[in-house]
Amino acid sequence: MFFKQRVNEDASISYFLGCGGQGKAVAVDVLAGDEAWYLEQAKCLNVAITTVFDTHIHADHLSGGRQLAALCNAEYALHESNLGKVHFSFMRLSDQQIIMAGNTRIQVLHTPGHTEDSICLLVSDYRRSESPWFVITGDTLFVGSVGRPDLAGREQEMAARLWDSLHAQLLNRQDDLEIFPGHQAGSSCGADISGKPSSTIGFEKRWNPLLAMNQHDFVQAVTASIPPRPLDMERMVASNLGLTPDTVASTHE
Repeated sequence: MFFKQRVNEDASISYFLGCGGQGKAVAVDVLAGDEAWYLEQAKCLNVAITTVFDTHIHADHLSGGRQLAALCNAEYALHESNLGKVHFSFMRLSDQQIIMAGNTRIQVLHTPGHTEDSICLLVSDYRRSESPWFVITGDTLFVGSVGRPDLAGREQEMAARLWDSLHAQLLNRQDDLEIFPGHQAGSSCGADISGKPSSTIGFEKRWNPLLAMNQHDFVQAVTASIPPRPLDMERMVASNLGLTPDTVASTHE
């Protein structure tokens, strides 16, 4: 397996990974403007990009996922809860679904809380072991923190769902499972995020205080420390949903 983590200037983190032996690759949380980097990486590695994932509809940056997928004739993948919300076709992902890229196995974990459609991607390299090696956690779990729950406007409800997602989908896994988040320090998508771009489940269970809390205390803590909303959030969400400028304007009249 090859694995590349791309740390961007806005503190978001994107991923490019796959199976060099069988020439298959996937991209995760691509920023608009970065499409050429992925195409160049694919060319250098002699792999074809087969699936481009967004772990959710982003509110802090414009996604380049659809554009990259179009450029390389790949599937653009989102959680199925976006059906009827986005204004384009996409590959619908469901909880526990398996996507293969050569010997790289990617299992979709639906983890609502930061947003309704949030997913994590549990990755195994079959040339190494069938057991999961790492999980790309998007904006669900950060190093030292968790995703903000207020973007849907129902922060108490969504914080409770985030606690459920963390405990049902991530914290019950092996301690040495590596985690690779969607942001590091400097992002507005969570409070007190570490500058370290990776961790393990065991380390986070020991040192991330939010993960040791019961649901009530977790909800209180997470909703008490919500950062300011991302600048120009409405425009970025609208663009990532596939709305045109005219449509966006009409929704505010």
